[in-house]
Amino acid sequence: MMVGYFMMHSDSGGGEDTLDTSSTATARHNRGSLFQGKGELDARLTSIRDANRTIREDRTDRMEDYLEVIYELVLQKGYATTVDISDYLNVSSPSVTRMMKKLHETGFLRYEKYRGMSLTDKGIEVAKAIRKKHGILAEFFKMIGVQNDVANEDAEGIEHHLHSETLKKLEDFVRNLKATHKMQ
Repeated sequence: MMVGYFMMHSDSGGGEDTLDTSSTATARHNRGSLFQGKGELDARLTSIRDANRTIREDRTDRMEDYLEVIYELVLQKGYATTVDISDYLNVSSPSVTRMMKKLHETGFLRYEKYRGMSLTDKGIEVAKAIRKKHGILAEFFKMIGVQNDVANEDAEGIEHHLHSETLKKLEDFVRNLKATHKMQ
């Protein structure tokens, strides 16, 4: 039985990498030229595995997005509706209703169909933490010259995956740089 491997091949003319399958023997032979060493490959694979094992108190990135939007809407308008949430997250109203039930069941939100919703203390805590991460990331990106809209878009994508240690170091870095250069 032949076991297939996915391999990356670069054409010699500096063109695009292509993905194809090769036999076990060819894969083992070519693998050495793609990576500096087995240790680096193992470390990279371990970091990918560990990043995908992260569990955040029974919540997902999508749940955090909902909590963040609800929090921002309440700060802005004093309330959040399923229609508003649907518009900001670009999802259907039934999807919002399903998520409201899920957030209610997990203790992040108080929700009564046709009556309204409010974040619990637990929900507010998560929303504030995500908001803080977003702010620090966006501020850092702007400091290194990224345009405001791109900085916010990138921060939105990263904010759910930032380790607390990294966030603390980044926050310290931004604060120190601002103090040193008297930036606003």
